[in-house]
Amino acid sequence: MRMFKAFAAAALLGSFGTASVAEDVIEAVHFTPTQVGFAQSFLRFVDRVNERGKGVVQINVRGGPEVVPNPQLGTAQQSGLIDMMNAPAGLYLEIVPEGEVFSASGIKPWEARENGGWDAIDKIYQEKGNAKLLAHVDAGAGFWLWTVDEPKLTEDGMLDFSKLVIRASPLYKQFFESLGAQMIVQPAGDVYTSLERGVINANAYPSIGYKAFGWDKFTRYRVEPGFFHLDVLISMNLDKWNSLSDESKKILNEVAIEYERESYDAIAKEDQESRAAMEAEGMKVVEMTGAGRDKFLAEAAKASWDRMKDRDPTHVEELRKLFP
Repeated sequence: MRMFKAFAAAALLGSFGTASVAEDVIEAVHFTPTQVGFAQSFLRFVDRVNERGKGVVQINVRGGPEVVPNPQLGTAQQSGLIDMMNAPAGLYLEIVPEGEVFSASGIKPWEARENGGWDAIDKIYQEKGNAKLLAHVDAGAGFWLWTVDEPKLTEDGMLDFSKLVIRASPLYKQFFESLGAQMIVQPAGDVYTSLERGVINANAYPSIGYKAFGWDKFTRYRVEPGFFHLDVLISMNLDKWNSLSDESKKILNEVAIEYERESYDAIAKEDQESRAAMEAEGMKVVEMTGAGRDKFLAEAAKASWDRMKDRDPTHVEELRKLFP
C-alpha cells in the first residue's frame, strides 16, 4: 500500500509538471501586405509550424508593414520588439551588411547548409543583429526592372539608364547608380502614387506580388535579364530563440529546412506564371543583348561584394568561398 501511494504521488507530481510547461508563443511580422505572395508563403510556413507544434510552439502573426514599417524591421527584431520576422536581408544591411551574400550568390539554400555557409552567416547575424537565422525562403527567383516607357538600348546592347528614375531599395541603389540611373529609395507602399504622379518612371522588384501592388498598370515594359536573387529570410530575435525549449527549436528547424526546398520550387513556378500573366495582358519584354547584357550581369554581381567590402571587409573573403 505504501509503495502504491509512492507511485501515485510520483505520477501526480509528473502530471503537474507536464501541465506546467507552457507552450512557446512567438510573435511574428512579415514585410509585405498579406495579399502579396511573399506573405502568403510565410503564412504557409507558419501553418506548418503551428500544426506540428501544437502544445509545444505556436507562431502568432501580427501582420505586415502596417505593424512594423520595413525600415524599422531590423532594429525591431534586434531590440526584441518582435520575435520573428519574414523579410529580405536587403532591408537591414546597415545592421548586417553581410546579408548581401543571399542576393549576390547563386548557391541554393540547402547547398549553403551543406558547405558550412549557413552556419557562417548565421553566426554573423547572431553577433551583429542579435538574430538567429531559421531559413532562406522563396529563393527560386530574382529581381526585374520594369519601366513606364519603352526603354532604349545602347550600341553594345546595354539598357540606356540615363533617362530612368528608378524606385530602389538599399539593396540595389548603388548598382543602378553606377549604371547612370537616378534612384529614389522609398517603401513599397509609396510606389503606386509615385508611378501615378510621374515621380519615378521605373521600378526594380520581383514579379511575385507585382500585380497585387497594382504597379503593372503603369509599368508596361519588363527588362531582361533578371538580376540578383531573392534574399527573403525567416529569422528570430536571438534572446527569444535561446528562451525556447529544445523541442520548440527542433520543430522550427525541421520545418525551416523542409520549407526552404518547397518554397524554392513554388516561387520559381509563381515567378514564371506571374510574368506570363502580365505578358498576356500586354506587357512587353525588352532584352539586353551582347556585351551590354554581359556587362550588366557582371556589374550586378560585383556591386554587392564591393558594397559589402566597403561597409565591413572582415568576413568577405570567407563568404566569397562559401557563397560562390
